[in-house]
Amino acid sequence: MASSSVATAPPSRRSVFDAAYIRSEFSAAGISTHFIPLIWKYVLQNPWCGDLDVVPSLPAAAYALLQQKFRPTTSTLTAAADSKDRTTTKLLIRLQNGESVESVIMRYDTTLGKYGGKPRSGGVRATLCVSSQVGCKMGCRFCATGTMGFKSNLSSGEIVEQLVHASRYSQIRNVVFMGMGEPMNNYNALVEAIGVFTGSPFQLSPKRITVSTVGIIHAINKFNGDLPNVNLAVSLHAPDQDIRCQIMPAARAFPLGKLMNALQSYQNESNRTIFIEYIMLDGVNDQEEHAHQLGKLLGTFKAQVVNLIPFNPIGSSSNFKTSSDQNVKKFQKVLRGIYNIRTTVRQEMGQDIAGACGQLVVSLPDERSSGDATLLSDIEDLRI
Repeated sequence: MASSSVATAPPSRRSVFDAAYIRSEFSAAGISTHFIPLIWKYVLQNPWCGDLDVVPSLPAAAYALLQQKFRPTTSTLTAAADSKDRTTTKLLIRLQNGESVESVIMRYDTTLGKYGGKPRSGGVRATLCVSSQVGCKMGCRFCATGTMGFKSNLSSGEIVEQLVHASRYSQIRNVVFMGMGEPMNNYNALVEAIGVFTGSPFQLSPKRITVSTVGIIHAINKFNGDLPNVNLAVSLHAPDQDIRCQIMPAARAFPLGKLMNALQSYQNESNRTIFIEYIMLDGVNDQEEHAHQLGKLLGTFKAQVVNLIPFNPIGSSSNFKTSSDQNVKKFQKVLRGIYNIRTTVRQEMGQDIAGACGQLVVSLPDERSSGDATLLSDIEDLRI
């Protein structure tokens, strides 16, 4: 009897920015990996190039390999929305698997701030907030991304491609892993992507990259060894375990005492400042007694910065309310005046396009744009 065979779809080509994979393939084919940064530079400078055959000055074997296994980018920038004040741009990026993530470009004019009583030098600087996962399994109750649940991890190339897409809009100086997902739950891709960010052609300083985590202890324990000089920010959001578990269900797996011990060990090893993120929720964690609890909790650290974050509305999916300005100022005054902790209040950017902290959640419109991104006149066109 004749045998029958079932046709299988050809494997998807990978992103040229999947660093470990392209290095492995080049090495196996006997091609020098020194050509890889040249390929990245060409794609970065020519974001609309659809074919890697046009990258100049590569050996013939490299062109054949690239054509067979790689694409310039595997994601597509499908839409972009600007805030009314033009300081924030939110990008909607569709991945090869059909899912989507968001990235946010935030532009700051450093001359508007002061240092030592004098205007800061510099000018407009752009920070890119990148996503590391589609959705998130942490389920924080004040965060829109948590309502999506967890769908998938991004590859290192998909993380890097967010910077490639964003570079069409602004020259990016800083990168923060504060978008969709828990970066430490996609640890290998995180480390690999940052390795690309800090090398040629991107050349970002590690000191201008910040990774935010809810407190994945086993990842914090190896963070300094794998990512020296990269900033660590911890989404603490409460001064005790009970409140933390109420608003961050995943905190049950990371007891506050053990988390503080891990952070203390990290600081002893790295001698770096720890950044504490603290969302201000009216009547939940924003009273003066909470400020005193937080001040005592952080008292053993040599250097820390507390960033108070006004809660951003996320629609009907949350019952929380934003703390009053008066409560925020009192909270800040306690930490600064009594515990001598440097405490800042985050400047909210992009709230009108749901691009502020905690507002990133994706639901694609029925008709998806293809090709170049469209600058949306109304963010509701995205159903976000």
